[in-house]
Amino acid sequence: MKKLPTVLFAMVSFFASARAADAASPEQKLAALGLTLPAVPAAVANYVPAVRSGQLVFLAGQIARGPDGMPLAGKVGRDLTAVQAAEAARTCAVQLIAVLKAELGDLTRVKRIVRVGGFVNCTEDFTAQPLVVNGASDLLVAVFGDAGKHARASVGVNALPAGAPVEIELVVEVVD
Repeated sequence: MKKLPTVLFAMVSFFASARAADAASPEQKLAALGLTLPAVPAAVANYVPAVRSGQLVFLAGQIARGPDGMPLAGKVGRDLTAVQAAEAARTCAVQLIAVLKAELGDLTRVKRIVRVGGFVNCTEDFTAQPLVVNGASDLLVAVFGDAGKHARASVGVNALPAGAPVEIELVVEVVD
């Protein structure tokens, strides 16, 4: 019987921590993950990084860039494993969150990540595109909680700009 209060205390502490994590802002969650948002690069062609239409923000596709700002390159299934490509997809998601923050000014205005489009530059026999795009999806849920859960497409393609292994795009619902 003496262990019951200890078990109850542990359960209460666990649920209190879970509620506190849910109450944390997206910026706080990014910091807890050790992530810093990069500067948003200028568009390199005749498009803009984000377009708002009503309560939806459409974010242009992002390819992963390394710490030096140079695009990552390689074909998944030949030059990169699915795990390495998933890390590139996660990097794309960080870059997209940076664009979203620049557009909104405050990530707490995100009501929901509506859709993720994932394009994987892969060999013709590679079939694990969903595992690659999970790198982006998992980060979005970690940062936005239930509001980060989304509809998604994971598509294999034969090439992407700059030879990138993955490109990710988003549609986000926001509140004023």
